[in-house]
Amino acid sequence: MTVDAARPAEDDETQGFFERFGMRPVSAVGFDAALENAGEALVAVYFWGENCFNCEQFKKAALLRHADIATLRLHWLHANVYSDTELGRRFSLHGVPTFYFFHRRRKLGRITSWPGLPRFTEAVQRLQTQLSSAAGA
Repeated sequence: MTVDAARPAEDDETQGFFERFGMRPVSAVGFDAALENAGEALVAVYFWGENCFNCEQFKKAALLRHADIATLRLHWLHANVYSDTELGRRFSLHGVPTFYFFHRRRKLGRITSWPGLPRFTEAVQRLQTQLSSAAGA
């Protein structure tokens, strides 16, 4: 199944969200290539759904703390898994929002739901520390 090329619906408060964070759309068809194209970056994939209350809550919170999230230096991808059900099945998603993290195409972990910025930041920083330690070993 391919994702409709139409722009995702955004309410007035979250207008321009994906662009502001530099989130690139991804589908089941191009998912592996998108990970490959990220190179050495820590990739965060934001799996979301249309008209998803908790997804909108994440977007609103993230926009309020854009600068803090930007300091995490993530390579963002996003996918509407309500439209791209194949991608949702691939990752056995049972709810959104869900965030998966990858480095060099290897899955490092996931966060289900939006835990708030402090816990999200802690999780990302732990992954970054693990990657730094592995690179120095």
